[in-house]
Amino acid sequence: MHKSNSTSIKKILILGGGFGGITVLREIEKNFKKSKVEITIVSDENYFLFTPMLPQVISGLLHPSNISTPIRYFCKKAKFLQAIIESIDLDQQLVTIQRSFDNKMRALEYDYLVLALGGNTNYFKNHNLEKHSFSMKSIEDAIAVKNHIILMLEHAAQTGNYELQKMLLTFVVVGGGFAGVETISEINHFVRHSISKFYPSINPKNINIVLISSKERILPEINEELSKKAWESMEKAGINILKNTRADDAGEEFVMLNNGEKLPCATLIWTGGITMNNVVSELKCEHGESGRIVVDEILRMKNRENVFVLGDCALIKDSNLDSFYPSTAQHAIREGKLIVENLKALFKNEKKLKKFSFHSIGVMAIIGNRTGIATIRGYSIIGITAWLIWRAYYLAKIPTLGKKLKISVDWATDFLLTRDITLIGTIKKKKIHFIHITDNVPSIKQQLSSNLG
Repeated sequence: MHKSNSTSIKKILILGGGFGGITVLREIEKNFKKSKVEITIVSDENYFLFTPMLPQVISGLLHPSNISTPIRYFCKKAKFLQAIIESIDLDQQLVTIQRSFDNKMRALEYDYLVLALGGNTNYFKNHNLEKHSFSMKSIEDAIAVKNHIILMLEHAAQTGNYELQKMLLTFVVVGGGFAGVETISEINHFVRHSISKFYPSINPKNINIVLISSKERILPEINEELSKKAWESMEKAGINILKNTRADDAGEEFVMLNNGEKLPCATLIWTGGITMNNVVSELKCEHGESGRIVVDEILRMKNRENVFVLGDCALIKDSNLDSFYPSTAQHAIREGKLIVENLKALFKNEKKLKKFSFHSIGVMAIIGNRTGIATIRGYSIIGITAWLIWRAYYLAKIPTLGKKLKISVDWATDFLLTRDITLIGTIKKKKIHFIHITDNVPSIKQQLSSNLG
């Protein structure tokens, strides 16, 4: 097994910049100020994304930068590297990363590894659905969906053909969970509000907002009674919900349902689950559902005492309920805090480590304009009260005061102003190929020779 070159300074390597990875980073920064540690965090994006508010970017309610915080903001002692994670060698304790702009690769060594990698959108190997739908995982996804919706409105405003206008104004979201429900609710409000204000040539009767749920009901994470009330509220707002239905195929202007119905639409958004990326799925360890890594009660990879796993890529057994913990932000935050507590104990050579146990006090969702649903400590809430609780809770979780203020201003001005329908075009990216000539970063081969020598 590879050993660090330094016996006095321990190297902690964090992979992933989501809720789990950032929580670990912040807790280490806070608790290891006087410890001899070298902290490195690697992410393919240079920002932490506050995903619960991502649907509000689609509707123009929030500016993209207001729900994203540069990872370097959290790095007081740590080093940040924006790069793609290529592979993990558990035996050598090396992680290979690739710089995105010139594809240069290097190896990072570690004493303790924290795997907090998020998943990829799961299309269940259906290439047509992947090709013809939008996903909802990143800022780029939200901006792309918003631009596409505005483009459809502009095209619909210029046609007198009923069938064409109806197809352009049909917006379909697949997935009846929180992501799908909140996404379709924001789209519904944005489309109807924009048409009433700016598109007099569009017949509102041609608007068709559709949510496809593979289950008998939506929001399976909440109780059946509250789910039914959410359904009724969304239908009242003009959303058509198809239950016990799956999307089996798609083209540029349609989605094919499992009942044989061909639904004409120009907009298809997929929120139907996640799968692990190759770096995680190819690791030589025990895997479970959806390729997630099976961990013990301390959140360590089995048979790897120095590798901790959390978030989307971890399969964590809930022994109290004889099931597995869900991959939510609040669980990832708690997992991250526990991992740092156990790292502190390991640094003090303590034998007894804490086991993970957490049960959410509630779940919440926005299901319409100033309408929300919430289950808190067994109490069910629906309407403007739940909507306000949702806003207060998530605003408190935004990591910086500046972002909190900007979001508060966006929310306040929404009471007075209309949503923005500016169509932002494609942004050009420049590739730089010659930088590696003068770059003095050691190659993987050089580093491996040094490490093994």
